[in-house]
Amino acid sequence: MRRRTLALATASGAALLAAAALPATAQPAPHRAVAPHAALQEGSVSASQLLAKLKECKQVSHGKYSTDEGTPATVPVCGKNGAVFWKADMDIDCDGQITSQCNADTDPWFQDDTRFHQSDDKPLSAAKLPYVVVPSTSAIWNYESAGIKGGGVVAVIYDNQVEYAVVGDTGPDKIIGEASYAAAKALGIDPNPETGGADSGVTYVLFKNSQASPIESHADAVSRGDALAKKFLQAN
Repeated sequence: MRRRTLALATASGAALLAAAALPATAQPAPHRAVAPHAALQEGSVSASQLLAKLKECKQVSHGKYSTDEGTPATVPVCGKNGAVFWKADMDIDCDGQITSQCNADTDPWFQDDTRFHQSDDKPLSAAKLPYVVVPSTSAIWNYESAGIKGGGVVAVIYDNQVEYAVVGDTGPDKIIGEASYAAAKALGIDPNPETGGADSGVTYVLFKNSQASPIESHADAVSRGDALAKKFLQAN
């Protein structure tokens, strides 16, 4: 999994300051630039409909999380009827099956396993499957006690788009805001595990006691996610 450090963030800031000093004709490419892509809308429930129900946070975690290693803890886990949610950044998880996109050469933090496995017991494929990383259990929050399980369905909202994913991996117990290469790419976020991701603006809605079957079926996650999102709107 990716642990984006404060040093990396500082380096990014230094690069931006350096860019400002360059002539207009010598400006480098914008950080995390990606090619234009078609807006993503999985299911029938819009991003605005979901976000309208997520304006207020009833904190259910016993503390807050950092979005990156070495940064202040500012992100709570919030509770709603039938779901929990948080608003954070997106770091890129490229763990699991070795592919041309995700391997030890492309990702300095690469691990050839994920917390949850496919139906054939192989690790998940970050390059193919949209999945979300939840913080490992700690005194801050226990995802299992909250009704969140491996394969649980997640609505990921970014830039007025909705993508359905599954809970596929666990990460550091004090950091939040991470999803797979495939999840980022589908949303138009740079999926590069070392330099990509989104600094903010990502909302993760995890539906309680849900589970895609099999976990590696994105189509099943979308189908279940659409039904769960409609139910969520009615219950909140």
